[in-house]
Amino acid sequence: MTTPPPVSRPSRPWGAVGAGAAAIAACAVCCAGPLLAILGTIGATSAIAALWIPALAVLAVAAGLGVLMVRRRRRTAACRTAPARADLGMPALGPRPDANGSKTPR
Repeated sequence: MTTPPPVSRPSRPWGAVGAGAAAIAACAVCCAGPLLAILGTIGATSAIAALWIPALAVLAVAAGLGVLMVRRRRRTAACRTAPARADLGMPALGPRPDANGSKTPR
């Protein structure tokens, strides 16, 4: 009497589906705030513009001035090197210079 071969069940990709669902949920939670803020700003701007058309121009000018102010602040606060001599702490090989700048010993 021979034993029948073992029945192999098809593998189910539930692990990959679960990982994909978790990634989608994490992305939705992470990106929900900024997306709602952008959509809310667009909605508020369009509502104001529908009520009073010049308000859109005022908001556009205010946004442009804000961008210019931020760029100007970033430019002035940029990292720069100081125009000074760097003391590297190297030992002197000869006599030290005196107040006149000459290296002759007295």
